[in-house]
Formats: sequence, C-alpha cells, structure tokens
Amino acid sequence: MYADLGTTNNDVHRTVCIVVCLDGKNIPYTTSIASRNQQHTHEERYNHRRRYYSVKNTFLTSDPPGDQVFLATFRVTKGDSFTAELADPSTEAFRIRSREYRDRLNLIFRRSWLKLSFLASDVLALDGVEGRDLVVHFDVRFDPRYQTITTGNIVDILSRELNPETSRYLTNLTIEAKSLEVQESLKALNAQNSPQSTVSTLPPTTTAPPPRKCSKLDLSYCKHLPYNISSYPNMLGHQSLSDVEEDVIAFRELVDAECYPSAYDFVCQVLQPACRSSQPEDLLQLPCRSFCREFWNGCGSRLPEKIKRALDCSNFPEYTGPGSCRPKPGCVQALQSKALSSRICDGVIDCPDLSDEKNCAYCRDGYMHCGVGRTCVPHSKRCDGKADCPNGSDEKDCLFLASSVQELRSQTWSTPHITKYSKEGYVVFNEKGIIGKLCTANLNATLPETEMDNVLQTAASSLCTLLTYTGVTSVEVRTDDEEDVPYVYMEDPSAPEITFVRAPCPSKEVLYVRCSDLECGIQSLRTSGGINGLNKMAEPGDWPWHVALFKEGVHVCDATLVADNWLLTTAYCFQGQPKAEWSARLGVIRLSSTSPWEQERRIVGMIKSPVEGTTVLVKLDRPVTTFSDFVRPVCLPSSEDPPSNTSQCNTLGWARNRDVLQRVQLKHSAMEKCENISIPSVNSVCTEQAYSTDDCNEEEVAGSSMLCLQADSRKWVLTGIGSWRIACSKDGIERPRLYDKISSHIDWIKATIS
Repeated sequence: MYADLGTTNNDVHRTVCIVVCLDGKNIPYTTSIASRNQQHTHEERYNHRRRYYSVKNTFLTSDPPGDQVFLATFRVTKGDSFTAELADPSTEAFRIRSREYRDRLNLIFRRSWLKLSFLASDVLALDGVEGRDLVVHFDVRFDPRYQTITTGNIVDILSRELNPETSRYLTNLTIEAKSLEVQESLKALNAQNSPQSTVSTLPPTTTAPPPRKCSKLDLSYCKHLPYNISSYPNMLGHQSLSDVEEDVIAFRELVDAECYPSAYDFVCQVLQPACRSSQPEDLLQLPCRSFCREFWNGCGSRLPEKIKRALDCSNFPEYTGPGSCRPKPGCVQALQSKALSSRICDGVIDCPDLSDEKNCAYCRDGYMHCGVGRTCVPHSKRCDGKADCPNGSDEKDCLFLASSVQELRSQTWSTPHITKYSKEGYVVFNEKGIIGKLCTANLNATLPETEMDNVLQTAASSLCTLLTYTGVTSVEVRTDDEEDVPYVYMEDPSAPEITFVRAPCPSKEVLYVRCSDLECGIQSLRTSGGINGLNKMAEPGDWPWHVALFKEGVHVCDATLVADNWLLTTAYCFQGQPKAEWSARLGVIRLSSTSPWEQERRIVGMIKSPVEGTTVLVKLDRPVTTFSDFVRPVCLPSSEDPPSNTSQCNTLGWARNRDVLQRVQLKHSAMEKCENISIPSVNSVCTEQAYSTDDCNEEEVAGSSMLCLQADSRKWVLTGIGSWRIACSKDGIERPRLYDKISSHIDWIKATIS
C-alpha cells in the first residue's frame, strides 16, 4: 500500500455583520443592559432594558400590542463562564456573546413546531460569578394570532435542547436542567402594570437510561418493512408496543385517507424505526427529513395536535450518505412517473439509495458503484493499487481520518466516496476493503524522541494536504481502545513515497491528527488539473460550491458557497419576496433528481453589500458541517482589480429545460455591449460567451457565478455574481453577460463571514 504525500500552505482570513431576517419578521439590531444584581427578577430586568431603550434608542418602535412574551433563564455550567465585562452591555464581549446565544435560541424556536407564531428572542442579561457558571436571561416573543402558546410549550422545547442526547443547537454547552425557569408576561413591551405570570421549572434530572439496544420489530401492522429490528423509545416517545398500539389507529386513519401516497411507509418507519448496531449503544435510523416534509405536506393538516409536535421535520436527520437516514422508497418508480426513465442505468446517480444505478446490467449485485460513470467494482478492489473506476475514485482516500473503525464498519459503502470529510481523527487505512489504523510503535522503538516527533509531524502534514486541508494543527500518539482492529506501520518514514506494511500492534499506539481549514476552490474528484477533460455537462463533484435557491419549492436563483454558513448571490433574487420561504440545495447537478450527496438548508437572513452593486451574503439556518467531494466552498479573489492570477473563466447555467447544470465558457467584453441592455455599476464586469453556439441549450439564472481558474490550474476563484437571468439565444445574437465584480466587495465579505 502506497501514498504520495505533499505539502501546501494557505492563509485563511476571516472578519462580522448583522443579519436581516427574510421571514417577514422585523427584528431591529439592539443591545441590552445586564444587571449586576443576581437577585433581580425577570420582570425587573425586562423593565430595566425598556428604560434603557427609552433614553438611548427612542427611534426604535415597540413590539405590536398583544405579543406573547416569555422571560426565561438558565445556567451554563460547562462550555462557557462569566467574566466581569459581560455585565456591561456596552462591551464588545457582551455584544458578541449575547448575539451567539440569541442566534441559537432563534434557531431552536424557528425549527420547532412553534415556528409559525415565533417572532424573535433576545438576550436581556448575562450574570454570574467571575470564572464560574454563566446565567443567561432572555425573552421569547410570539404572535398569538397564529397559536396560543403556554409556558409548558416553551419548557418542552427548551428541555429538549438542554438534554445532551437530543440537543442540536446547544451541543457544546452543559446546562443545568433544574436552572431553567420560564415566566410568561401578559403585557406588551410598553405596558407598565405588574405582570400576571406563572413559573415553570424543569424537573430534576434522573438516572440516565440504559444504552439503546436493538430488538425484534413487534408491530404486526408494519411487517412489510424491509428490516426486522427496531428499538424503543421511538421518535414519538413510545416506550413499548402497548404505547404504540394506543396511537396506531390515528396513523392508520391517515393511511386510509390516502393523503400521501407513501404514508404507509413513513408511518411505519416512525412507529418502528430501523435500528443498527453501533457503539457505545445501538442507533435508530429514522426517515429522512425530505421524506417527512412530503408526508407533512400531504397529511399535516390531519394530524392530532400531540402528534404534530412530535413530527417536527426539522428534528429528522438530513440525508448525508448511506446509513444516515432512510429516504423515501420507490425512487425508480418516481423517475418513471416523471418521464425520466432515460436516467435509469445512465451512469449518473439520481436516487439517494443508488437504486437507479444498482440494478443495472453493468452493476452486479453486491458491487460498489464508482459514483460516476457506468462502472461497478467489487469491494476487494478498493485501494488495491490499480485504478478500476473511470475517475480513479476506488484508489482515492486510502488514507484518511475517522473517529473509529467501528463507525466505518457500520456504514454501507455503496460508492468509494467518503460520506463526509473528517477534519480530525485517527489515521485510518483502507486496503482492499479492509479498514484499520496506523500503528506508531515501530517508530517509538527505533527513532529518538525528537526525530520521531519530526517524522510524525511531516507525515501528518502530508496527509492533511493529501486530504485537501491547508495544513496540520496537532499530532499525538494515543492508545487505541478499540478491539479487533487491523494495523499498518510506516516501513521507511524518510522515503519520498511511504510504504505501509500490515503488522500487529501489541502496544496499540496509534496516530491521531487534527488538520486545519479545508482548501477552497478544489475539484477533489478530478484527477487532471485545469479544464482538461472538464465536460460541458456537469458531473458529480465538478462544481461543489454551486447552490440552487428555491422559493416555496421552485428553483428561481443560484448562489455560491463561500463559507460554512454563507452564500453569495444577488439582491435581485429577493426583491418583493420578504415573506417567502427560501431554501438552498447544495451538491445538485440535476434539479429533478436527489443524489446521495445533496444537502439542503433553510435561508434565514441576508445582508446587502455597502459597496455599489447588487451582491448580497445569504445566511443559512445552520452551517454546512458535512463537507465532501460534492459540497465544499469556492475561493474568494484578492482585492486586485482585475485579479491578476486567473486564466480560464466560466459561468454555470441550466440546460435541457432548465434541469441539468452545465458550464459556459466566458471572455471579457467591452462595457459598451452591456450598457446597451442594462445599467452597469462602477463595479460591473461585462463578458460574453467564448464560443458561439446554435443549440440554444444553456440558460443562467440570477445569482449565477463567474468562476476563473487560478494560474496554478488547481483552484477556482469566484470573480463575479450574475445580476439577472440570461435566457438562451440563437447563434450570432448572443446577449452579453453582466456580473458584479467580487474583488470590490472582498473586504466586506471577509468581515461579514467571520
């Protein structure tokens, strides 16, 4: 087993902004006063904050009369602590910390079943004792015209977040459950009377439940499922078969009502979810979020109130690869019903479970699909030293980082592609389908300590570079606590090409590495650099930073991923649409398909650049934590005008009835051409197609990217954002393309995304 290891160095600069919400709620940017007296009640803090506004910010309007306002507090015991400067709202520390908690609270309620009436939350005060627990005081506001909210509702939602097993937005904090207090104020912000309130506190924590174990599926109504083991409690909190049977009639009525064609499958996967073996406990495999949304769209209005709360689709997992969740069955039949039968067995994966390419003449049962093209290979050919896949993917990532071998073994390897990049973990090898770890015992026995450190640092740095990270952060030798793990060791760590040899590791000393930031603008699936072999029609992984924007489920614009939770696009996308629900799909090359590597996020905010032009940054509801060969950020240009280190330039449009992603080669053009059809700004750049075409086969939408290849023929840089839609045109009358120049906005972009 061999690996070529090299090095590279990049600097990543980051720097802040205020997000304007797009959900129709007007949330002005405010600060708040923190009381130093921990004995103040919630209401006293609330009045204190109001008095401060009446003096300092008289231009701010009060909340509409009748809003339901809840005042709450909790104590953070681990992951954060109180410092004296947090008591003063004028400090930068308070502003940043309060904003972090406010953003998390907003996400908690926007993703809950109360999202319809939720308006906003705000941090009122941060208290505590220097260097010890931090007490967070905040309010949550709702519009009662949509729902009547009770204190118990707030406690239920927050208690889920305070539980480490179910938390999604407070995962790096330990919060004392008994410290949660929620108090309802029955007056509006401008009222002066004492409130009528009730206080609700979470019950004391109890003994932790035993680890989850899989058991035989026991509900006869769901015997049709393709698996036969499940586990309790399920998604609805049922602890046993008898609990399920109490609710099963309500679900059977939904199925009988035919409100959704796949209701039977979804209902059974919720009542008796699949279970798979794992460590330290077995895991439930729930239906995917997209499956839940389809069910909700069809049957949501018929659900009893109790079930509505439990079936909040935001609590369901997103598909991030085989094993992450169970997608809706019947993908091949869905393609056929859409008159897309030509996509079955065409070499491009259109179904999250690969069903459109796995039952084909070219792909034998039990084989692994190469991910691209009409080729399948046995698992034993993975990392055997010979490229069997058209793009060499079977020989890619033979060394990588992972948290454990057990976790990898529990995954279904349908393609050679790693489901997600791991920034840190044990150094793991994959050789002919066998997965194990890198042992360092031989180095410890044969090298002086200082030389061993240098060898490990060099090897780790080279591995991080190979995995397309900018460098290594830390290296350490750990004692492996897993059982039944094969090992390899470095035969000659000083050789230009390191050879790894299988051998026992009695000491169980293994290498653990943390890499730094992911490199930008890399097409990690392409073996050749530049545009050599780059097709006009996009293949999976060609443009991993391209994002399709949907308004109320309809594709209307495009955007580009520039950071883990920020996209760049044009303000024209959102004109006149402040209350629409927007979503972003990443990793998509066919709009009418759902590949295994697509991801979806809601859009929760945007901010327009202060520089002349139409460029805006769009904020996602949660960061993209699953970077892969198919989803990763693009590079930003320097502030040079024009950038001096770029060569070939392309834009991305949609072909074949605006469904398939493709590239269009560009060349710079005189501004006069664009001035004839639009009004450019001082920061505009005018382009036209590099080659004339008569097939009228490409079409851009607003927000499309202008991408230029750096002189190293390796990285792509985002140099422009399209301001308006370009409809296809006939040969000889092609319209010029106008872009907002990104180099003019670069300082603002870097300041915002930090």
